[in-house]
Amino acid sequence: MAPESALQIAYNAGLDLIMISPGAQPPVCRIADYGRYRFEQDKREKEAKKKQNIIEIKEVQLSCRIDTHDFETKVNHAIRFLKDGNKVKVVLRFRGREMSHQQLGRDNLTQFENSVAEYGTVEKAPVLEGRLMTMMIAPIRDSSKKGGQKKEKPKADPAPSEGSAKQE
Repeated sequence: MAPESALQIAYNAGLDLIMISPGAQPPVCRIADYGRYRFEQDKREKEAKKKQNIIEIKEVQLSCRIDTHDFETKVNHAIRFLKDGNKVKVVLRFRGREMSHQQLGRDNLTQFENSVAEYGTVEKAPVLEGRLMTMMIAPIRDSSKKGGQKKEKPKADPAPSEGSAKQE
């Protein structure tokens, strides 16, 4: 239909002519109330934004000579972050002469990885950058949250019960 006639129809109806797809050949338009159209569009965008899952990166810092209780505390913090769905960046700082014992730091990170293996997987292996050795751990995604596997309902007993049996 010609744009002029579409505008005339919209004007007579007291509505607006809204261009939905200007790049199409011919352009696609719709006759509707523009205020209501914008309201519905904004509502859809807010719903989409609400459903987004924002992943933050939390950081846990270790040292090469960390004690067992401090190590366990850091592991518990990382597990809490992973349960919340956040990624964890584990940073091991070498000080002074500790740089000559990098294998001890790598062993600490391996032990850390094994401690949180139930809740997360290593996304980026330990890498030495200057005096820092860093490793990224991503949370393990549950297939049950995404609707991957549904729980089966118990099936009804196929045999009729005594009360429902016909008497002849």
